[in-house]
Amino acid sequence: MFKGLKPIIYNGQEVWPLIEGGKGVAATNHASAGAWAAAGGIGTVSAVNADSYDAEGRIIPQVYRALTRRERHEELIEYAIEGAVQQVQRAWELAGGRGAININVLWEMGGAQRVLHGVLERTRGMVAGVTCGAGMPYKLSEIAAHYNVSYLPIVSSGRAFRALWKRAYSKAAELLSAVVYEDPWLAGGHNGLSNAEDPRAPQDPYPRVQALRETMREGGISDDVPIVMAGGVWHLRDWNDWIDNPELGQIAFQFGTRPLLTKESPIPEAWKQKLMEIEEGDVLLHRFSPTGFYSSAVRNPFLRNLEARSERQIPFSTQAAGDHTFQLDVGVKGKNFWVTRGDLLRAREWFGQGFTDALKTPDNTLVFVTPAEKQEIRKDQADCMGCLSQCSFSSWADTETNSTGRLADPRSFCIQKTLQDIAHGGETDRNLMFAGHAAYKFKRDPFYSNGFVPSVKQLVDRILTGD
Repeated sequence: MFKGLKPIIYNGQEVWPLIEGGKGVAATNHASAGAWAAAGGIGTVSAVNADSYDAEGRIIPQVYRALTRRERHEELIEYAIEGAVQQVQRAWELAGGRGAININVLWEMGGAQRVLHGVLERTRGMVAGVTCGAGMPYKLSEIAAHYNVSYLPIVSSGRAFRALWKRAYSKAAELLSAVVYEDPWLAGGHNGLSNAEDPRAPQDPYPRVQALRETMREGGISDDVPIVMAGGVWHLRDWNDWIDNPELGQIAFQFGTRPLLTKESPIPEAWKQKLMEIEEGDVLLHRFSPTGFYSSAVRNPFLRNLEARSERQIPFSTQAAGDHTFQLDVGVKGKNFWVTRGDLLRAREWFGQGFTDALKTPDNTLVFVTPAEKQEIRKDQADCMGCLSQCSFSSWADTETNSTGRLADPRSFCIQKTLQDIAHGGETDRNLMFAGHAAYKFKRDPFYSNGFVPSVKQLVDRILTGD
């Protein structure tokens, strides 16, 4: 047992202060969450468009048959609720009364509040708490209180928590079981990096977590309410100075990337193999996600293609003005595209390389793509099923108009399509592969020598030693 690490009381029983990070779509399910809870920790079922099963136990493909976005959005919510309910029920059975089962949602996912209500209504007594980030989930406490479950907001600063506390959480303080601090420079998936912070200048998490604790104290929140450190957590021995530290209060730890590589992890074998090949620096903090948030993923050909697409980008004017005095003569129809001489030459070069179609962006720029890319982009935009509260790629918004009012952005991608594909056997090089920035340690950590893939129980036992 690593020195100083002690169980905490959660959901009325002792559990290890070790939380499995929830990862959607379908990268954290009943098998991994149930096993994590059975090992004495807090397992997390991702309730982001989770898989459901037929009578023979086969995954039911999420196929959308409706003709309109709004109708497909309703199909998506039905899939989401049914899938998450089934996952929770199975995780609960696997846990066997040990540990605890949480669910995780993205606040900015399509129909988040409806999904939460639908899942919690049908899983009463099974779900201990809800972790929620990717946005400012003001209503999380209200929903949790309705079902008498704990809530664990995910934030990346004391300022964000202060806003949530003052507006809503102070009214349901007794159900705030922890606050997850997610390091925006190190965590995998979407994060809370603000526009005021430099993605290229990581900050030490200690003073940020210390500031978060001070903010919590200002609200009268006990030091016994844990701050859960998430992002970059691999070995507990690296966090020795955080444990039993009166400046920080109770600290727990969330593991998001390490549980991907276990026997119970639901991700395909090809994905697991890729994790063991990642080198330091292979994970990129980027802003291509249609959510508008920063996120971190493996810099594979899929991500490199998005980088290259944005590099093949030029601003334009609809009339000759300033430096924009040259009429664009490639990639566009019509004469109302005026660019600089340098950009005209670049556009002609891209055209010659096969990037013959120019697509408008919401920022009065053009990106040059191949005809095949254009066809895929337009099809994906048309097939939108409203998986986000608002989507820059398709211009969908969960509002009466079903639109953000902005031009759909071809520099982004359909996130539901790619996450569903990679989770269910799609090519790892042709899809978004979320990962934390410590993923390179799979290749360096002797625990994984010779391709060893542990069970969840073996992983939790290993973590408890400090390694």
